[in-house]
Amino acid sequence: MITSKFQDKTLSLLGFGTMRLPLAKDGSIDEAQVAEMTDYALKQGVNYFDTAYPYHDGKSEVVMGKVLNQYPRDSWYLATKYPGHQISSSYDPAAIFEEQLKKCGVDYFDFYLLHNVYENSMDVYLDPKWGILDYFKEQKRLGRIKHLGFSSHGRAETLKAFLDICGDDMEFCQIQLNYLDWTLQDAKAKYELLTERNIPVWVMEPLRGGKLAALEGDAAVKLQAAAQAAGAPGRTDAEWSFRFLQSLPNVKMVLSGMSNLTQMQQNIATFEARAPLSDAERSALLDVAEGLKKGVPCTACRYCTAGCPMELDIPLLLSVYNDVLYAPSLINVIGLEALPDEKRPAACIGCGKCAKICPQSIDIPGALKNFAEILSKMPTWAEISRQREEAAKRNAAAAK
Repeated sequence: MITSKFQDKTLSLLGFGTMRLPLAKDGSIDEAQVAEMTDYALKQGVNYFDTAYPYHDGKSEVVMGKVLNQYPRDSWYLATKYPGHQISSSYDPAAIFEEQLKKCGVDYFDFYLLHNVYENSMDVYLDPKWGILDYFKEQKRLGRIKHLGFSSHGRAETLKAFLDICGDDMEFCQIQLNYLDWTLQDAKAKYELLTERNIPVWVMEPLRGGKLAALEGDAAVKLQAAAQAAGAPGRTDAEWSFRFLQSLPNVKMVLSGMSNLTQMQQNIATFEARAPLSDAERSALLDVAEGLKKGVPCTACRYCTAGCPMELDIPLLLSVYNDVLYAPSLINVIGLEALPDEKRPAACIGCGKCAKICPQSIDIPGALKNFAEILSKMPTWAEISRQREEAAKRNAAAAK
């Protein structure tokens, strides 16, 4: 198992993400499978396990605590997160932290994260009224948190704003990073920012929810050809993705949400020895990434914004639109909820001024209209947050 050094700890470069655990027929977590996977992972050198308060409606923490506590406490590292990004009514970090310790059956967390610091949640995390950051800094001082960090699906400028305020207190940062999002979600800028600030990078969604592990069409043909050229015709799509991340020196942890033992075995095999991409392989992979982008060819020149009567940030909206066209997901549009209604895609009045001056000849009004229709059929993050909060309350009541 490839390892990475993080302060005084030696971490397996591959971590077990527990957002997509195997399920039994009744929809509950299949604890027997999780136990088998965890045992295999530990025996193969995986020592980092990542969960969070909302995963599996709050049951992931319980199951992982139960399974991991069958092994010596010094043989594994457990990470979980405070859900300040989703709570809709009140914020009580002490109550949730104590609940998490109890659910996981531990006296301390090795790694603890502020969950998803993004455009809508940053103010919550920094608001002195709630005292969230101060509370967790105190828990770290008391030894109940060994390392404090944060995750983010926010834009690069949001990441920078947060780090400007409390970067000295953050020991690591978890971002969505893969060869597609390197440019599609500007992960390159986020990685470089964190590297400049000497903050180690934790990776989530290395396979884009599994999509990069099962390429189709031209993308699959191109990658197979690249594998042949590299003298590795049997290389899997997932292996390409993981080797891209192994090429980035500031990546200290790659989390993969594995749902069965076969996935785990395949992923662990890719992490047996470090094999970063050659320049030719990297170029071929990024060429495949460009081909995966289904959306409009916006270059963010911003000519369109000057004459927009609604003053929309059109390049931003088109960037998120492209992301959604590739992989419709609530997490990909979460940042738009920080925008007022009059700055969202549906606010476009279809005047066409933007399209007339677009160097790429993009039908911008048409794209924004289509994007607005897509968004109208998706649940909002606020709705999901309320549902998760209600589920957490039910679980807490049932546990009493």
